[in-house]
Amino acid sequence: MLVLVLGDLHIPHRVATLPAKFKKLLAPGRIQHILCTGNLCTRESYDYLKTVAADVHIVKGDFDDHVAYPEQKVVTVGQFRIGLCHGHQIVPWGDQDALAIVQRQLDVDILITGHTHVFEAYEHENKFYINPGSATGAYHPLQKHVVPSFVLMDIQSSTVVTYVYQLIDNEVKVERIEYKKP
Repeated sequence: MLVLVLGDLHIPHRVATLPAKFKKLLAPGRIQHILCTGNLCTRESYDYLKTVAADVHIVKGDFDDHVAYPEQKVVTVGQFRIGLCHGHQIVPWGDQDALAIVQRQLDVDILITGHTHVFEAYEHENKFYINPGSATGAYHPLQKHVVPSFVLMDIQSSTVVTYVYQLIDNEVKVERIEYKKP
């Protein structure tokens, strides 16, 4: 089962669109679920995601002003409970201990957050944490250079194979990370 994880698009406020090389990879019909950390900013971005997969879950980012997305959401995909939160509410932003508190509160196997615009994936206390970064590479005031990135999770039984797609020097680089549920 393929799950697209992305966020912090900031279209059209900080960038015009997703990188063309990413759009080419996100063909309709291949992906079953989309988990978005927010900051879509427009209805058009949401409508685009609905063309990629019918099952789209979004949480509210700090720039999603006129929408009724929830602050947090828990979704079950296969054997995994997956928590979704934009991340601007978690202080300090991206802090491992602060994220672990949210993971325990939501009682999830995988916690997905955004806001920092920097990709990160790691295992901590037998749980898996993902920040997909910014799919568009949108400007962030605390990052000098933002690398466009998104994550594709292949969920198979009690294993998640995570593929990280990053646009580096106009080339798509892919990294593979595996997490097995204890």
